[in-house]
Amino acid sequence: MNILVCIKRVPATGARITLTADERGIDTRNLGFAISPHEECAVEEAVRLVEAHGGRVTVLTLGPAEAAEQLRDALAVGADRAIHLLTDGSEWDPMATANAIIAVARAEPFDLLLFGNEAADTGDYQVGIRVAVALGLPCVTGVKGLAVQGDTVVARREFGGGWEIYEAPLPAVITVKEGLNLPRYPSVPGRLRAKKKPLDQMEPARQGGGATSSLEMVRLVTPPEQRKTVQVLGQGGTAVPRIVEILQELRLV
Repeated sequence: MNILVCIKRVPATGARITLTADERGIDTRNLGFAISPHEECAVEEAVRLVEAHGGRVTVLTLGPAEAAEQLRDALAVGADRAIHLLTDGSEWDPMATANAIIAVARAEPFDLLLFGNEAADTGDYQVGIRVAVALGLPCVTGVKGLAVQGDTVVARREFGGGWEIYEAPLPAVITVKEGLNLPRYPSVPGRLRAKKKPLDQMEPARQGGGATSSLEMVRLVTPPEQRKTVQVLGQGGTAVPRIVEILQELRLV
């Protein structure tokens, strides 16, 4: 089984986001970066499938030179090969990103293409679907359960209080959500092996995005911070009267 997993370098979850002066980019000087969480699960699931059925896992990312770190993280947990589509670090829209991935997918026969359901930073929900449509492959999105049975992939998606179950012939495109599995941590031997593995690097042509796209980013806006207040009611017994007043205001007593 030949599996392609597409990952993205994103700011570490919980990091404080600061914009550049022109509000058209994120100031990355003090940010840590990681693989987008949904895609971490996609890498883990691909490695598990290959462990069970044989084959190899190829991870792909489109991004600046620094994104090689995320590729090596994926190699350290069991991926066999990495493809780096080098960019200047600017954000590519979903159409341009999908077109770059499509060019790679057409050059090599993959049995299964795994994507995160959406990137943690832009939340576009589009790339996997665009790739599937262009390649004429079946696509299931929002998946939290995955199994391969012969030439068929069985995907489960949460719905209400139960599950939707889909069967699709291989090759297929699946977009997965966090919670599909618990990704393993890379071991020290795994990291050492990952450093020795070569990265296949290429510079893709930017097609279908940027100046030729009907969408144009004007500026970025950070959401207002949630403010919290703390009131000290007193110490020991001196706080009791005020506590009673608050409970009465809340109509709890």
